[in-house]
Amino acid sequence: MTIADGPLSVVKVGGSLVSDPDRLRAVLASLADGAEGRAVIVPGGGPFADAVRASQASLGYSDALAHRLALDAMGQTAEVFSELEPRLAIVRSIEAARAHDGVGLWDPVGLRDGHPDIPETWDVTSDSLALWLAGALGAARCVLVKSAACSANVSPDDLVRLGLVDRGFPDFRRYFPGEIVLRGPNAPFHPDTLPEATERSGCLETEFEGSQRSLRLSYEARQCLSSRDEDETRMSGSLARGHAA
Repeated sequence: MTIADGPLSVVKVGGSLVSDPDRLRAVLASLADGAEGRAVIVPGGGPFADAVRASQASLGYSDALAHRLALDAMGQTAEVFSELEPRLAIVRSIEAARAHDGVGLWDPVGLRDGHPDIPETWDVTSDSLALWLAGALGAARCVLVKSAACSANVSPDDLVRLGLVDRGFPDFRRYFPGEIVLRGPNAPFHPDTLPEATERSGCLETEFEGSQRSLRLSYEARQCLSSRDEDETRMSGSLARGHAA
């Protein structure tokens, strides 16, 4: 069975892994090798999101704008991950993510204009967005790759009370009825032994780490790429239907 034939996973790779380059490269290479099978990777915002938090604290702009800039930060991390592991292609729309039959990197630029199910506040970070995407794609599991360990028996509600996940995380579970898996620093990927979906486990969200950096990618450029992705997806579908006929 090839990667394309297996169940889909959504894999959140935290931006905090930027502080551990060796592990980050190993994780991305393992995913590209098929460690989680067919997958869409959700990147954290990492140091780019830190820059948004710092500039908002200094300038006092709205949480709605900060949310949109944090989405940009995730897109920037996707660009970094793709350069570190060129086998990972960036997908910039739900349609492109659904049609991709390998392992892709999600740039959430398509959410920048807003979505009725996603509050534009710091209550929602990339972990909640990973759950939302897993539900939207009908994924079998949502895997959270973290820089810190977490007991599988700790519930998301408990982790919120401990300040370890964003406050929106328990609510976003309603979008995803499948399995949630944690991959901490002592739980490496094993490409030859894909996990079976069994039961939901606890999860951990760590604080964003890294230096403050300026945002480099423009929304307009990524929006154009998103539109191109959708056009290519529709074209591929049309060609497939033509061959089928």
